[in-house]
Amino acid sequence: QVQLVESGGGLVQPGGSLRLSCAASGSMFSIYVMGWYRQAPGKQRELVAAVSSSEGRRYADPVKGRFTISRDYAKNTVGLQMDSLKPEDTGVYYCNAGGSIWRPGDDWGQGTQVTVSS
Repeated sequence: QVQLVESGGGLVQPGGSLRLSCAASGSMFSIYVMGWYRQAPGKQRELVAAVSSSEGRRYADPVKGRFTISRDYAKNTVGLQMDSLKPEDTGVYYCNAGGSIWRPGDDWGQGTQVTVSS
């Protein structure tokens, strides 16, 4: 069992930046992939970015070139730097552990709200 705690969400104007962080604890020895997913109102949860020690990084097309995922394996944290934010980036962002860069694992954080609005 892995516990995930997100932080860093908030309200930002279009074109602004935010950085999300996720701290993981628990049974991390078999966790090779961590990632970020988001869910907008009325929509399904979708991949934003994922990082794996063996598969590299994967980004959803809408965020390529604007978002950067990073992972600190020693501290069991994963970050998401979000730049040039757009209103369509609004949603609840969830940290995820396990799975692969192509599908989520079973462990989820509680989510953090990101709102991009003027």
